[in-house]
Amino acid sequence: MSNVDLSVQVGPLKLRNPIMLASGTVGYGNEMAEFIDLNKIGGIVTKSLSLKPRKGNPPQRIVETPSGMLNAIGLANVGVEVFLKEKIPFLKKYDVPIICNIAASSIEEYVECTKILTEEEAIKAFEINVSCPNVKEGGLQFGNDVSAVGKITHKIKAVTNKPVIIKLSPNVSYISEFAKAVKTEGGDAVSAINTLVGTAFDIKTRRPKIKNITGGLSGPAIKPIAVAKVLEIKRNVDIPIIGIGGIMNWKDVVEFMIAGASAVELGTLNFIDPAAAIKIIESLEQYCIDQGIEKISDVTGSFKI
Repeated sequence: MSNVDLSVQVGPLKLRNPIMLASGTVGYGNEMAEFIDLNKIGGIVTKSLSLKPRKGNPPQRIVETPSGMLNAIGLANVGVEVFLKEKIPFLKKYDVPIICNIAASSIEEYVECTKILTEEEAIKAFEINVSCPNVKEGGLQFGNDVSAVGKITHKIKAVTNKPVIIKLSPNVSYISEFAKAVKTEGGDAVSAINTLVGTAFDIKTRRPKIKNITGGLSGPAIKPIAVAKVLEIKRNVDIPIIGIGGIMNWKDVVEFMIAGASAVELGTLNFIDPAAAIKIIESLEQYCIDQGIEKISDVTGSFKI
């Protein structure tokens, strides 16, 4: 038994280790439980939830690209009521922090979802997906508007005493400006990054490979961008960061932490190797032993420039 302390703090949220499972890649946890012991990971972020059930986009919704994948699922989900009734009971069997990802098409919907879910004791925090179209503003994404991100943060914090993490879009010029707005309005942390916008064409039919035309690009192709965005936030804003984007192994985790992440989320990797989270946790412990690191949290923001 090693003396390495793998626990990390993300604002008020305490995790046994920095490895979380990213929203949209693990459903509501039941499928993943067949591959890994959920009691051993840092946290699980649920599939995006909206007030009412959503069917999502028509297929094709996922396509492989060089060093990555495009997805345009369209936030398909069961809605908050069914989630509380049918999905939460399974997750409650495990000693793992449940972080609910919320997606909405109006500020009022974000607030209403948070209000309803706050009542459930098993939910420990919220991750707010602001990369959603604002139906009232002609379909513009909330995540591309600094004032909208600030407003959403403020309104959600007013209806919950649980940690609020805002998931930031990389499709902006200065992501640190958005992190500043989150901090100013009382947000507890940010997760960075959400997917990049991408597309792909079939050269024979000349049609987009994805029915939605564009999709979110994830996987190792985006990792250097994600690490740079985490570093930008860390150098400009004093707020906890959860790093996301193309993590494939423990070395990628360390890199994100050096750049400023307190914890990370595994996404695309879950499709390739559903058991990867446990292997990464074991390797991180060995890394700390080899490097003489007593607390993995000391790695966060330890970059030298």
